[in-house]
Amino acid sequence: MVGFFGMLANLWQAERPRGVFIGWDTLGAPTYRNELLPGYQGGRVFDDAIVQQLDLLPTLCASFGFGVGKERGREADDMMAAAVRAETAAGGSCLVFTTDRDAYQLVTDRVAVLSPRRGVREIERVGPREVVAYFGVLPEQVPDYKALAGDSSDRIPGLRGVGPKAAAALLLRHGTLEGVMGARGNPTETALAMTYREVARMRDDAAVTLPRTGPPDWAGGADALRLVGAHNLADRLAALAR
Repeated sequence: MVGFFGMLANLWQAERPRGVFIGWDTLGAPTYRNELLPGYQGGRVFDDAIVQQLDLLPTLCASFGFGVGKERGREADDMMAAAVRAETAAGGSCLVFTTDRDAYQLVTDRVAVLSPRRGVREIERVGPREVVAYFGVLPEQVPDYKALAGDSSDRIPGLRGVGPKAAAALLLRHGTLEGVMGARGNPTETALAMTYREVARMRDDAAVTLPRTGPPDWAGGADALRLVGAHNLADRLAALAR
């Protein structure tokens, strides 16, 4: 909790967004991705103490006036994607703070990813140009790219014999995953690739409530932190309201 709220306070002071929305996983609950790909994210284990604090954090975040997105069967990235869709549809812009490069698929001229480096001491701002420089494809092609090249962090295997450079080259030539697979002409391989893309794609159709406009309620959040015994952290954050 100390690291989370310290990071969030520093980020808010640096960027001054109109509001903050945080997406959460529901640990222990399978998602549609697990149904599509049984080995998805296999092997991830969390200490009990971490799980306990993660269960507390969404409610604590709401005490600060932050938007909170958590839904059984969905992951945090789907909740973030839904918030991005809602905010941009209302004419706003978004900064998505995450280490997950899956979020590069959300990048547009009004959506940038803030990617922390060396903890949170250095933050890279990722726009469309940076996505192309990193993956060799456009932001909207990232799920297609991962379907072809795979993603070891999520245990998406990708297609045999297709690495990152080949995946980017194939999409440059054919434009879409459908175009690539049509040229390859292997129905079994095509079915696998389409499944992998659904796993990699962030779904933005969840119902979300966007945060109010204005600074966080540092005092109200600090009161909530004191109730769970985080007195030093509460004092630090309450001071931001002055």
